Amino acid sequence: MDSCARLPTLWAHGHIPIIGNGVPVTATLKELSQALMHGVIDPETLADHFISRIEGSPDATVYINTTFDRARHEAAESARRYRAGKPLGPLDGIPVAWKDTFDVRGVPTTAGSALLRNRAPAAEDAEVVAHLAAAGMVTLGKLNMSEFAYSALGLNPHFGTPVNPWSGEQPRVPGGSSSGCGVAVASGLAPVSIGTDTGGSVRVPASFNGLVGYKPSYGRYGTRGLFELSRSLDTIGVFARCVEDCWVIDLALRGASPTWPQGVGSGNAVLHETHLVVPANLLEHLMEAGVEANFRAAIARFADAGVHISVEIVPELDVIQNLSLRHGYIASAEAYCTYEHLLEGPQAREITPFVYRRIMASKTMSAHDLLILQRQRVALRDTLSARLGDRVLAMPTTLHVAPMLHAVPDDLEAFAEMNARTIRNTMWANMLDACGVALPCGFDGAHMPTSILLSARAGQDAALLLRCMRLEACLHD
Repeated sequence: MDSCARLPTLWAHGHIPIIGNGVPVTATLKELSQALMHGVIDPETLADHFISRIEGSPDATVYINTTFDRARHEAAESARRYRAGKPLGPLDGIPVAWKDTFDVRGVPTTAGSALLRNRAPAAEDAEVVAHLAAAGMVTLGKLNMSEFAYSALGLNPHFGTPVNPWSGEQPRVPGGSSSGCGVAVASGLAPVSIGTDTGGSVRVPASFNGLVGYKPSYGRYGTRGLFELSRSLDTIGVFARCVEDCWVIDLALRGASPTWPQGVGSGNAVLHETHLVVPANLLEHLMEAGVEANFRAAIARFADAGVHISVEIVPELDVIQNLSLRHGYIASAEAYCTYEHLLEGPQAREITPFVYRRIMASKTMSAHDLLILQRQRVALRDTLSARLGDRVLAMPTTLHVAPMLHAVPDDLEAFAEMNARTIRNTMWANMLDACGVALPCGFDGAHMPTSILLSARAGQDAALLLRCMRLEACLHD
């Protein structure tokens, strides 16, 4: 079954929108690349189609700023290269959208904050933006997000909150902080998007929106031109329709020549060599029934395919959680240090109350607290790496599906509790520098997506992506 055929539609009561010449809007990057290479569609038509979808979208909050003039220019240049028989590679002519933490030349970087809405436009592209442009990709614009990238639910009172496209009659949250990234790809407003992840901000919205979300090891990509939340924990991540898309984007983000992986689908050797560890201590936390049922079904399917499964206590996950509860949060401390002038200034009242409160809580952290956290997380990273070796941790990405918007509490304490529960299974990976891939694994009784998170020790990104391609195929077979 090809990837388009197995992708559920989000639009128009079961009708899959067509880009042109039979190319569905749910196409993967490889399918779009092949359509461009074979002349089934041209880059200008492809760009115009996504621009039309964005302009006609019922949700005007997904993009904070669009770059349609740039997109049309880049698409025209790509079309010229294709006509000359000299495309730059498999990503040439494919559109991409960016979380509004990345500098894009000529557009202000707002980080989802009203305080930064009127910043001067960026003078140049961020490093990773320049790398994808060099691969021929077409920049559609900047996507909405939680203010300062600091909330897992994705609400934004300044630019509006994108609505989860899987919502029924009642709107649901998009997940954050990369809210626009998840909604844009799930809604067919971009074929791929790039976000950031400091505690789950790629994996959570990927889970809530039924997408693949890839969080790399720390430092895998250059961060010049990136709005900084936490210098120690920030990572750049990918939202896509399949793991193979993440593989080719990963290469391009590093400035390498993008190529499709070879030989992944041949035989089951990769599956038989894969060992998944299910942390028993995380399974003790309450999961929604649909999330638990789909997680257990996914694990059973992997086992049937020859994957070795073990259920073990992984103490590092509890220790790092308890250390943060006792000593505070590194991300908050670093955010306060960087943005003290905004937090302590007269305009601070314009900051989202939860975000303001969460960052300001670190103001009283002692040097002792911060040093304990930094030292212990390095030690725990090393013990976790030794425990795992080449094995992969498997757990639900989120313990619950996307909550209804009206169910998100106004009370800051209750909001903080919901936020903490949302990132319970993702936050540890940033603290312990694990790479991870969130994979869609089914739907609950309300037809909301659920997700399984597969994580490996630092530096195992390529091996994890290759394994996840085969595991993804198990879920679809």
